[in-house]
Amino acid sequence: MDIVSVGTANIDFILKVPSFVEPDTEMNIEKLHLSPGGSALNFAVHATRNGLRTGIIAKLGLDYFGDIIYNRLKNEGVDIKGVSRTSRRTGMAFISVDEAGRRSIYSFIGANKELTIGKKEIDYISKADLIHLGGTYLEIAFPAAEHANLLSFAPGALLAAYGMSTLRPILQNADVLFLNEHELKLLTGKSHKEGANLLVDEGIPLIVITRGSKGAEVYTRKDTVKYKVKEIKAVDTTGAGDAFAAGFIASWIKGESLNSSLKRAHECALKNLKRLGAI
Repeated sequence: MDIVSVGTANIDFILKVPSFVEPDTEMNIEKLHLSPGGSALNFAVHATRNGLRTGIIAKLGLDYFGDIIYNRLKNEGVDIKGVSRTSRRTGMAFISVDEAGRRSIYSFIGANKELTIGKKEIDYISKADLIHLGGTYLEIAFPAAEHANLLSFAPGALLAAYGMSTLRPILQNADVLFLNEHELKLLTGKSHKEGANLLVDEGIPLIVITRGSKGAEVYTRKDTVKYKVKEIKAVDTTGAGDAFAAGFIASWIKGESLNSSLKRAHECALKNLKRLGAI
């Protein structure tokens, strides 16, 4: 197995709206899109589409939405030996997307809450070349990071908000760290450049900072690589970060240059920005 993605799997209800609703008002939904989502699932699907043998560790409900996700993963070619089921309802996300592509998200954790890292999961993790942790929970992140051969870590705002001190055991195991500018600030409490340098000083080999229309940057102890992009109007930003990370890892793990890895990452993210839904 090339990669195992660990974390959340949801069913996404994506609502295309003219603008976000105000309290005590009503808004017409222009489009309604239903699709599997969740950071771990998004990454796993995009990594598979990039030619990597990818598995996932996630928890689904024994319900209609759990069946949709389970079958979609199989159809995409993702290895599902690490997927377990529970009587708890499958996790859900209700995502409003406005005309500018901005999002407002309500999440129902559901079956994701019952995911644990036991012997079966550790065995699965230890056989993979690389583990990707994206948007998961501390109780999952700590043991998964401990047993990873190589670790790709995208904490998202949820984990980044815990700060450097709490996440240090994971960061010390990380080979690649993915953050956007907001998450960088949450994690380090520093400005863009100061925060990136702080993470370099922590000994993380690769820090990838995504900057939206400003492109992305990779910081290493020896160098900084910047990749600029043309600004586009996003239809929906859901899952774009996961697609970016999967594209980057797909190139980097094969020994391609950082510039080539950033190029593929942006190509993958761009496809996501042009449509509704994460996959």
